[in-house]
Amino acid sequence: MRNRDSNESPGIGRTAHAGPPDLNLLRTFLAVYRSGSFTAAARLLGLSQPTVTTQIRALERQLDRELFERLPRGVAPSPFADELASRIVDPLDALAAVAGGDGTDATGEPVHLAGPAELLCARVLPALAPLVEKGVRLRVTTGLTDPLLEELRTGRHDLVIATARPRGRSLTSVPLADEEFVLVAAPSWADRVGGPERIADEGPGALHTVPLVSYAEDLPIARRYWRHVFGRRLTCKAAVTVPDLRGVLSAVAAGAGFSVLPRYLCRDLLASGELVLLHDPEDPPFNTGYLVQRPGTADNPHVALVRDRLLESGRDW
Repeated sequence: MRNRDSNESPGIGRTAHAGPPDLNLLRTFLAVYRSGSFTAAARLLGLSQPTVTTQIRALERQLDRELFERLPRGVAPSPFADELASRIVDPLDALAAVAGGDGTDATGEPVHLAGPAELLCARVLPALAPLVEKGVRLRVTTGLTDPLLEELRTGRHDLVIATARPRGRSLTSVPLADEEFVLVAAPSWADRVGGPERIADEGPGALHTVPLVSYAEDLPIARRYWRHVFGRRLTCKAAVTVPDLRGVLSAVAAGAGFSVLPRYLCRDLLASGELVLLHDPEDPPFNTGYLVQRPGTADNPHVALVRDRLLESGRDW
């Protein structure tokens, strides 16, 4: 048998003590990981809260790793716990299905999910469709990140897709997807300004005659693009404002002018030629979206199903 180097820390498949982790301990770990608290996991498993605590401590001793940071309300998983969960979730869920259930009881409570309207409609709801077919019930709310996070803290939502990592330690968050921003216009405007080649040569001044379509009057997305890509301040005013990026996309595709939009939202129109990419910088601006959950409140197992599905799907957005 090969001797393990004294500097090598025990991995997921190796424990600090002899033998693999007990299957019941792994089930308890996954319940805590998904629900965000020992108390909620205890309800899911039909155990007492002290039993869950004891089992997690036993698993931590076996693995010689801290799995959860104990918070005033619930727990937050360590990076090692994230890795462990990714390794065991599919096998344990498959085993649970063989044992008599697939985790999609149609009588479960609805999952309350909130986030930006555009992302929810374009990516999130299509990704969750297979779960809805199996009986998961969804209640979806759209809005801006800060108000939604405050509502999450009060228990109104189970999960929030946020455009920024929440402050404080009362909420747990994991990166969901990176949102790249692109400068686009309809082909007619692209031809009139000389195409992306002219913008690459002369900079954004080539667009001074083209109307700007924006999400808001203060041009938050376009101003950020100008600073990041062109290194200068955007000085023009919006010709059209629409407080929904899908409306901005529709107006731009119809020839109203140019805009800066998330790539995921206009990917299909770029592929079909209905929109033209006006600039292709080596370092485009992007924003990371986060999936946020309040620890200690998610005793609905369907919340974990939705969470896991989104984290899996978000890799391809």
